[in-house]
Amino acid sequence: MTATVRYDEVEVGQELPAAEYHVRRVDLVMYAGASGDFNQIHWNERFAKMVGLPDVIAHGMYTMSQAGRFVTDWAGDPGAVVDFGVRFSSMVVVPDDDRGATISVSGVVEEKLEDKRVVVGLTARSGDAKVLSKARAVVQLS
Repeated sequence: MTATVRYDEVEVGQELPAAEYHVRRVDLVMYAGASGDFNQIHWNERFAKMVGLPDVIAHGMYTMSQAGRFVTDWAGDPGAVVDFGVRFSSMVVVPDDDRGATISVSGVVEEKLEDKRVVVGLTARSGDAKVLSKARAVVQLS
């Protein structure tokens, strides 16, 4: 595959259309199975509260994966992401109801590099909390 976004069609400061990703408890259980991370804070409300958390929280890497999904959806090719990193700044609390939580991700082209690569700065929020900081992706465009 090749990125569907063309380098000559993006500009520094260009905003990427924001997206929302819904997270329910069942998503966390499925992620635990795929990742092997069965820490009880991600699925057991009683345990999460016992260790001082407000409720069950999403895996940090699950949250990061939603930001990665945002970038690959924009680029049109998962292989176009050549570098990706974040810092975790807050938790995504996932209540036990039909709605769960929402992770809102937005991005902006921060820099155009050589070889048709761009740096995309990302913002990820859940409610009023910024859940990722220093979130950046380098994307190889066509």
